[in-house]
Amino acid sequence: MNEQEIQKRRTFAIISHPDAGKTTLTEKLLLFGGQIQVAGAVKSNKIKKTATSDWMDIEKQRGISVSTSVMEFDYRDYKVNILDTPGHQDFCEDTFRTLTAVDCAIIVIDGAKGVEAQTRKLMTVCRMRKTPVIVFINKMDREGRDPFDLLDEVEAELQIKVRPLSWPINQGQRFKGVYNIYEQNLNLFTPNKQVVTEKVEVDINTSALDEFVGESDATKLREDLDLIEGVYPEFDVNTYLSGEVAPVFFGSALNNFGVQELLDCFVEIAPSPRPTQAEERLVEPTEPKFTGFIFKITANIDPNHRSCTAFCKVCSGKFVRNAPYQHIRQGKTVRFSSPTQFMAQKKSTIEEAYPGDIVGLPDNGIFKIGDTLTEGEQLHFKGLPSFSPEMFKYIENADPMKTKQLAKGIDQLMDEGVAQMFINQFNGRKLIGTVGQLQFEVIQYRLENEYNAQCRWEPVSLYKACWIESDDDVELEAFKKRKYQYMAKDRDGRDVFLADSNYVLQMAQQDFKHIKFHFTSEF
Repeated sequence: MNEQEIQKRRTFAIISHPDAGKTTLTEKLLLFGGQIQVAGAVKSNKIKKTATSDWMDIEKQRGISVSTSVMEFDYRDYKVNILDTPGHQDFCEDTFRTLTAVDCAIIVIDGAKGVEAQTRKLMTVCRMRKTPVIVFINKMDREGRDPFDLLDEVEAELQIKVRPLSWPINQGQRFKGVYNIYEQNLNLFTPNKQVVTEKVEVDINTSALDEFVGESDATKLREDLDLIEGVYPEFDVNTYLSGEVAPVFFGSALNNFGVQELLDCFVEIAPSPRPTQAEERLVEPTEPKFTGFIFKITANIDPNHRSCTAFCKVCSGKFVRNAPYQHIRQGKTVRFSSPTQFMAQKKSTIEEAYPGDIVGLPDNGIFKIGDTLTEGEQLHFKGLPSFSPEMFKYIENADPMKTKQLAKGIDQLMDEGVAQMFINQFNGRKLIGTVGQLQFEVIQYRLENEYNAQCRWEPVSLYKACWIESDDDVELEAFKKRKYQYMAKDRDGRDVFLADSNYVLQMAQQDFKHIKFHFTSEF
């Protein structure tokens, strides 16, 4: 039974630069999966129904996704799990971690802008992990660039070979539709955000094509398709699965166009759950015993209940409600009476889950990102490290009556991995470090709205925080004495050096030969 369940699973992340149309695409996929009936316009104020995947108020105000949402739906005979990731660069850490929990990715690219910086960064992570990717070139209903130029740019910028599986007929105002190379049929475009367009079976070598799209576009399409067959090798699923070739689809997510072709082809060719590398050994999804790891923690999905949810990716075996599992880091046995799966904000309790599934576990503070759960075997799945932050502010309590609320709020938000907290050993003040400016706003907003606590930021000019360790205790003590104003501890009690300039950091590295300076938290 397990075998069949595993074969049905498709777990993937949608990644892109901000504004390329990722949340819109997620929403349209849910529409085909029958999970939502009407597509809500994300940014329009006329329609008050906001996009299902952005549930935090600050996301709705700004039209950006801040935290990764997990959604699942059934499509044909497959069970699809989507992880919608924040495209905004201030939240790239969250996205990097999400990529550890998926088997493949869909990259959304804006047809007018081409490949942007954030997309390159995320593709690097996919390459490191040999994650198969499919490219969706969005916004074909707007004036954009020549499709062949776009493909060349994708190959050059993302360092991967491409193979178009659908092809646009004109673009912008004159956009007529997409020819589906994979299934060899024609889809005619009628701009409509709510309804799905018709498919037409057409032999492109007959005059029937001219009737549908007009003579000049028909001729151009035939020429383009000849060129594609000449330039790109036949599509081979294995080169996609090994991460060497990215299939490319064209469409307009906002107008629901070209999305179904993407989904139909995706469920057929995308990989079912793959083996996961633990420090001890490689774990196969088909193994009988349950294993899984926590890749994300979110506070307050439901504002009425102040609780956290830890997202666990099932790697092998079968997860069962109320079964005893071993929490490896704490060495405890834990049971979960109400594990959940998500459809955006609606969550439902589940009895069991299979490899590839993402299960929400109620967390009262026992989990950290990267924790492993097993049926007793000592395994440690490799998480992704925290990177050393580059922006710092002191966080101060703005309302002395709410000290407890503030402390609890900071604690939970740090557990989520939104940012990192250090305690300055010299003055005992709490210092928050992030990779982007926007995170300070998000923290302040969420403390106020979810924990009823007010905070105030105070600037501090620091260059970098780095973790230090040494085998030479005497030298370590000497270093801490000399730099006592710049020493801090992280939440795990490890020593962190707060360098206030690049020069200071280089001098420290020269003067103290036996101290190791680390720029990620895993060492």
